[in-house]
Amino acid sequence: MGPPRRCPPPLLLLWGLLLPAAVSAQEGILHAFESGIPVPSKNYCMIFNPQWTTFPDSLENATSIALENLTATQLCNSSAVPPGSIKGKAVVVMRGSCLFLEKARIAQSRGAKVLLIASNTALSPPSGNKTEFSDVTIPIALVRHRDVENMQQTFGNNISVKLYSPPSPEFDYSMVVIFLIAVLTVALGGYWSGVSEFEDMKAATNPEERETRRKKEENVTFTPLTVVIFVVICCVMLVLLYFFYKWLVYVIISVFCLASAMSLYNCLAALIRKVPFGRCRIPCCNKHLEVRLIILAGICIALAVVWAVFRNENRWAWILQDILGIAFCLNFIKTLKMPNFKSCVILLGLLLIYDVFFVFITPFITKNGESIMVEVAAGPFGNSEKNDGNLVEATAQPSASHEKLPVVIRVPRLMFSAQTLCVIPFSLLGFGDIIVPGLLVAYCRRFDVQTGSSSIYYVSCTVAYALGMVLTFVVLALMKKGQPALLYLVPCTLLTASFVAWRRKEMKKFWKGSNYQMMDHLDYPANEENGGPPNEQTEGQRY
Repeated sequence: MGPPRRCPPPLLLLWGLLLPAAVSAQEGILHAFESGIPVPSKNYCMIFNPQWTTFPDSLENATSIALENLTATQLCNSSAVPPGSIKGKAVVVMRGSCLFLEKARIAQSRGAKVLLIASNTALSPPSGNKTEFSDVTIPIALVRHRDVENMQQTFGNNISVKLYSPPSPEFDYSMVVIFLIAVLTVALGGYWSGVSEFEDMKAATNPEERETRRKKEENVTFTPLTVVIFVVICCVMLVLLYFFYKWLVYVIISVFCLASAMSLYNCLAALIRKVPFGRCRIPCCNKHLEVRLIILAGICIALAVVWAVFRNENRWAWILQDILGIAFCLNFIKTLKMPNFKSCVILLGLLLIYDVFFVFITPFITKNGESIMVEVAAGPFGNSEKNDGNLVEATAQPSASHEKLPVVIRVPRLMFSAQTLCVIPFSLLGFGDIIVPGLLVAYCRRFDVQTGSSSIYYVSCTVAYALGMVLTFVVLALMKKGQPALLYLVPCTLLTASFVAWRRKEMKKFWKGSNYQMMDHLDYPANEENGGPPNEQTEGQRY
């Protein structure tokens, strides 16, 4: 990895624009232990349909039931169960070959108290009308087959279970961590963009320094036209990912590794260059490279490779993903420059429409009634989930080992619930919910630097972003359903920036962008000291 800095691929921004929290299925807990010996015990996930089945809301209220393991049969014929073998017990059988309704009737006729159906694929609650099961009175739930095997290995064949479904916590403290990461990343990225702008302005007074800086920095500026083209590409790529997820997910993983390693290098190199020691150089390819930067590049590449190898290790891989993701967001916010507020409004407005359309409108278009955004966020499910006509896909329950898009900040949930066993045990925030408003915050910071506004735009927009995040969490808690965060972040940040510009009577200048060169600040210091703006240049002059 060489010293030149390059903008990370904008394609990655698409995948992080919105990865909403998945819609909750009906989760419960299967508490297993050896019969007569309540300790040790172990909890497992179960999924059920609350319209058919109810369970106690706590372990203390649950009744202990002996478990009969009949996973060698699918219970599609009453002759598969010897008379009296499952009477008064919770029986677990394999899924497949016949409808849940048939299995339940057979189990009930043999005296079973509970029917558990073991599945090798993603768990989905049984669907259908309650009237179809009017003659079935025993509870029905789905469990993972690998969990049944684990129970046998842990407790042997003499197993008892307690089944219950505790209420989900209204709030998980992992959201506080998500909030701090998002706000600090946006604030730091905007500040870094302002520092870069100030250095560009100083370099503008010296042609040699300006040329040197151009070689070191490669920033990208979005015009209104490129903004529209970018959003169109986002739409096309999301649809392609919806249909070709199996292959494109590995492309995204590869691009993320490369882009995040480069971003982490850029972030850390900016800090290391401030350190006045360890600057020894070695000749390489007609250049002299600093040894400390070479070592830094190796460390960044190594971190990305380690994450790629162990990305599905939930216990600690999320830490590496968050470090790489934060660096990616910081570098993106600093590198991609919006030239004016007009471009910010177009970008944020179009991406807001994009979010709302792919989350709320596409369920009316897709065959399975799921939004394209949620399908892409949760990953594909096997077609085996759609058999027998008695299943609905539960997007909260991913399949056992499918790849996930690495474009979210992940923080483990800090409060135990059935969801931590059944659903992804992480709170998630897409990169786009950080980067998109962060580009506006960065523009506000650069505008402050250009016009000497004492950081009023930057601070107010950052505070507005924080309030928008709080509003998102409140709505998420009230509706208990994944939300397009940009629906709340975009209005909060755009309206706040507009209000500040209006109150300061700078809306025209803020809308078109500052057209003032640093030379004006040097030539007319008295004008700025008296509160007036520097001399205005022609429309075509930009930094």
